[in-house]
Amino acid sequence: MKTNPFGKTGANVSVIGQGTWYLDHGDRKRAIAALQHGLDLGMTHIDTAEMYGDAELVIADAIAGRRDEVFLVSKVLPSNASRRGTITACERSLKRLKTDRLDCYLLHWRGSYPLEDTVAAFEELVQSGKIKSWGVSNFDADDLDEILEVSGEGRIACNQVLYHLKERAIEHAVVPWCERHNVAVVAYSPFGHDDFPASSSKGGAVLARIAEAHRATPRQVALSFLTRATTVFAIPKASSAEHAGENAAAGDLMLTKDEVAALDAVFPRGPKPRGLPML
Repeated sequence: MKTNPFGKTGANVSVIGQGTWYLDHGDRKRAIAALQHGLDLGMTHIDTAEMYGDAELVIADAIAGRRDEVFLVSKVLPSNASRRGTITACERSLKRLKTDRLDCYLLHWRGSYPLEDTVAAFEELVQSGKIKSWGVSNFDADDLDEILEVSGEGRIACNQVLYHLKERAIEHAVVPWCERHNVAVVAYSPFGHDDFPASSSKGGAVLARIAEAHRATPRQVALSFLTRATTVFAIPKASSAEHAGENAAAGDLMLTKDEVAALDAVFPRGPKPRGLPML
């Protein structure tokens, strides 16, 4: 599994990680097996959030005895992101995850609390050793400008955003901003939300052709395309060990320049939107 530096954290993180949204909605044993198989294959970046129901509890079981292998990320809800609320939420997540620290802790999206309060809480959590780094999610370039003014350079580890073949809005301003400031970009829902290109579509045909050339699958090709820049990571969810294996194999798939150009043509990024798309 290929790894890249995760912003300025000093950590090398698997390019393909494991998302856990809705992980608690299916069979628990199957979900645990998927996460553990993903770890076995090098997908050591596991992402969750307090909003994701009992996902943190499922992860706790999956990583028991293997915590040091994992780059573990969780998120605070905006409604909890006051200075005291952020610390309380983090401590609650740590308890549910059965760990003493998070590798990165994110503000899930912007809310009503001042960014100064949330950042102060994040820095307090860093000082106490409860988190190693912090970042944000669903932040557009102007939001990133604002939090950079609060935090200063080198503090924002990542920005987790919606990014898939049919939704490339972040390439206009967010990815360039993150590249300039050495902030990792983490793509959530990298296959779309029940919207992966159908094999009968024009884009699906291009994916299939490229996949065949690499003895890969269309989803592996999609993940490779999305993570073609060294600053971008992806966190697909897998509901089974088999799916985890398919996702992990994308971490070693390298597309040619012509293949990237073909995908770029059939899945154009489109015009810059007024606002940042999010789920």
